Amino acid sequence: MELSRVLSRLWQPRRLLFWQMLLFNVLSSLCTYAMRALPLNTMGLLLVGGIALLNVGFGLMAAWALIRESSREDSRDEAPSPR
Repeated sequence: MELSRVLSRLWQPRRLLFWQMLLFNVLSSLCTYAMRALPLNTMGLLLVGGIALLNVGFGLMAAWALIRESSREDSRDEAPSPR
């Protein structure tokens, strides 16, 4: 699959799922920054690190859903019409 085609499937600013994907990625970056910049104890590090990993996972699932839904729409457009 071509990289530009995948990126065009991800870039859908009119869809809520796109903004959720961005939000999850920003939150994971903020959690990572907090882990490095703030003096957290072990429990705080585990909590913030777990939240960061969850945000990464949810962001990846949202990105995968955007790519998969767009590919279904593309395949419907390319499918021959029944006679």
